[in-house]
Amino acid sequence: MTDASSPWQSAGARLAFVALIAGAMAIAFSPIFVRLSDLNASVTAFWRPALALPALWLLMRVEGRAPDTRQARPRSRRDAALLALAGFLFAGDLFFWHWSIQYTSVANSTLFANFAPLFVALASWLVFGERFSRTFLAALALGLAGAIVLMGDSLTIGLDHLFGDALGLTTAMFYGGYIIVVGRLRSRFSTAVLMAWTSLVTALILLPVALVSGQPMLPAALAGWGVLLGLSLISHAGGQSLIAYALAHLPAAFSSLSLLVQPVAAAVLAWAILGEPLSLLQAVGGAIILSAILLARRGSRPRPVPPAPTPTPTPTG
Repeated sequence: MTDASSPWQSAGARLAFVALIAGAMAIAFSPIFVRLSDLNASVTAFWRPALALPALWLLMRVEGRAPDTRQARPRSRRDAALLALAGFLFAGDLFFWHWSIQYTSVANSTLFANFAPLFVALASWLVFGERFSRTFLAALALGLAGAIVLMGDSLTIGLDHLFGDALGLTTAMFYGGYIIVVGRLRSRFSTAVLMAWTSLVTALILLPVALVSGQPMLPAALAGWGVLLGLSLISHAGGQSLIAYALAHLPAAFSSLSLLVQPVAAAVLAWAILGEPLSLLQAVGGAIILSAILLARRGSRPRPVPPAPTPTPTPTG
């Protein structure tokens, strides 16, 4: 089999991989922020994209002044539909994850939500006819096994958790769909444009969900706003934007597998910030996941980046 590591020597591929891992590290803070929030989980989920919107739209305006940019807004119904679909899928990811926690353990919910790489690979094969090397498939199996080991200490097995576990798998399906759609949209939209429009859709979908929860919509103290801003700016505007940037250069299946570093980082952060002890089993699971990411890198090739469309000159008369 030919060596698949050579294309990773390009500066664009290396930068995208660094951005992907940095994005995963940033979203690893999200469980910490959710834990520290004094608001209901559904309300917190709404504020996550909503408070990020001013920063994202400002970035989009600044980016729009550059001479070579992709589309600044949807120019057709198809563009609008795809952007809305990405926002809908991300809203579903947040909604079903928070819902699953009500019916199963946090460990079960987190584990099943991290099965997204399996759904990304399956959809990429069935819908787009993508073929994967044996090395990547082995890495996929290894990564999912590592996630199971990582959560092994806290997993709860039983029929009484079946509904919550199913919601966790639904979360993985939605986030997997989000990764695929964003990867496709990145050929026409810049990171800032994509994040601004999809975050707007996500916030609009989650607003009625937060309102019907009947819980307070505003934090009781200034510290509560600080937690929400951290969730919005670090995990959403920062982390998800870095991931969206990387998806223009890296295959969706490889990217989703690499995002398994997020629960590893979350466990380390919970130990450092919340004082939750790290077990030997968690350390072993984390090592397995990191090994799987390195193996997947050997079995994947960065995707070629299509040039940004050249603006059509406006006729003068």
